[in-house]
Amino acid sequence: MTASVLGVMAWKALDAKKAAVASGGADIQNLAHSLAEHASHAMQAVDIAMAGMVDLLKYRNPEPDRFNRYLADTAKTLPQLRGIGVADAKGDWIYSSLPEMPRHTISDRSYFAYHRDTPDSAIRISEPMQSRVDGQSSMIVLSKRITKLDGSFSGVVASAIDKDYFNGFYRTFQLGPDGGISLIRNDGTPLMRWPASDTSANLSKTDLFTKHLKQSPAGYYKITSPFDGIVKHLGYEQTSNYPMVVTVAMSEDWLLSEWWKGLRTDAIVAGVLLCMILMLAAVLALQFRFRNKIERTLREREAHYRLLADNIADIIIAIDANGLLRYVSRSVEPVLGLHAKDLIGKSCFALVPLEDRESVMQATKRLGGPDNVSTVVFRHYRGDGTLAWVESKFKLALKTSDPKQMEFLCVIRDVTERKRMEDELTQLNRRLTQLAATDGLTGLTNRRTFDGFLRREYEACEEIAVLLFDIDNFKGYNDSYGHQAGDRCLQAVARAIGGATGNTSGLSARYGGEEFAVVLPNSTEDAALKIAEAIRLTVRALGIPNTASSRGYITISVGVATKTRSTIDEAALVGEADTALYEAKRLGRNRSVVYSSVNLQYIESGSIQPDGEVAGSEPTHQH
Repeated sequence: MTASVLGVMAWKALDAKKAAVASGGADIQNLAHSLAEHASHAMQAVDIAMAGMVDLLKYRNPEPDRFNRYLADTAKTLPQLRGIGVADAKGDWIYSSLPEMPRHTISDRSYFAYHRDTPDSAIRISEPMQSRVDGQSSMIVLSKRITKLDGSFSGVVASAIDKDYFNGFYRTFQLGPDGGISLIRNDGTPLMRWPASDTSANLSKTDLFTKHLKQSPAGYYKITSPFDGIVKHLGYEQTSNYPMVVTVAMSEDWLLSEWWKGLRTDAIVAGVLLCMILMLAAVLALQFRFRNKIERTLREREAHYRLLADNIADIIIAIDANGLLRYVSRSVEPVLGLHAKDLIGKSCFALVPLEDRESVMQATKRLGGPDNVSTVVFRHYRGDGTLAWVESKFKLALKTSDPKQMEFLCVIRDVTERKRMEDELTQLNRRLTQLAATDGLTGLTNRRTFDGFLRREYEACEEIAVLLFDIDNFKGYNDSYGHQAGDRCLQAVARAIGGATGNTSGLSARYGGEEFAVVLPNSTEDAALKIAEAIRLTVRALGIPNTASSRGYITISVGVATKTRSTIDEAALVGEADTALYEAKRLGRNRSVVYSSVNLQYIESGSIQPDGEVAGSEPTHQH
């Protein structure tokens, strides 16, 4: 017994640790994604504002007072901006959002030199630098080059983002005493870190830049922090529009802190449980001595307590032969919000909706004797007028031959939550059934559903047709355009095929790879061929380019087979459609062929290359 308790505790602890690490990792990755979006949006807002200014300054020099007010309004609108200004080709400020025009030059700043020497219109994010306005605060400068109409350098538009903007946002997250958030430029230059620490060291040689970012723009792994040397779990994500990476780090001790608390609690519980087991063993030893005496006493009292012991539940009521309430337990108040004294003497149906009363009456009629119990689930009004689902168990209180003397005991339990969960489970099961029958890429039914549908319809229908489709030269298409383009091609073809059976009793399915199938119940060979040709022409009309095909676009080949007296079963019918599809491929692809027109002897002796084309062939159908 002791070993079992300890084993369960060890298993529970390991499982809880695994779950804590998994949950913490997911939280870290989600936070990294959110912060990356925040940083990108913060930069994008400034980028858009600066782009408009660059376009204006390219053509004319606005009036200083008016343009300075515009810059000041822009800085007030964007909370991340500390200031924004325009410097001329010499690096001297000519416009500024500040109350007083700065007198220092920025010609020695790296971002100014970059724009002066590089005809690049893209925004540049600087390394952290000290402000020359107050000489104290640290900031990041976003800058864009101003180019004259003749292509020469005319100056820069520069916006200063105070690092406190990001720090103020980042400090709202609880990452533990050793956790941290970093914003890093793509060349490994730290732009800021919260909590504040030395950000002068370049991080381009760390695993984040040499390994993980090359594998994926977003991820999660375990590291030893380059800032404080503590083992941490780190999530990262590269912003999509700007050369920045956001990292979120949480120490392993903090990540598992709640797990450690739970482990200590479980250990205490286990200790108490073991003590209780030992005490229980001692008590049982004493109890065995008095067993005979207790059993004798219990037999004498069993008759008096049997009724009560068998019917203890949430609410107990007594109903007479006329359906009037004679007793209601006080538990009706917390369960249904009703007062027991107000219910005495009323009809038991007073708080039951009309449509549910018949089921309650039938439950009482099913009682055959005092030992029988009849259970029914129905709705019952609460004190506030809302409806609750309840489960009631009826039982005869006394065995009597006089119907007027009959009394019923009823035990009522609130099952509203259980009913809700049952309804949700039913919906989930219905959804799972739908997913199990559908191909995830194309949305058509899958091979398993197709086989079941064909089996049923084959037995039920005198006439039935099967159409097999194959995308011509699809392997070459994948090799030329990539698998993502191949997936989009499959989806487009699937829509064309599925549309042909959308308003019919037929079924469209993905048969496997680039193959599709259609079942047409109660369809003749001519009708099936017309549908096959309509689908083939619809796919051709899509005009999807395919350089791997001699025709230069995506086409399909179709094999058509219908049920005849010689068809053994549904599998044979599919085989006949496949033979017709093979013949369509052999004849040059991009055509529909019915099985009844196939020269089987020629097919058995002939051959076709997997992706070959027949020279001089023209799209047609064979009947």
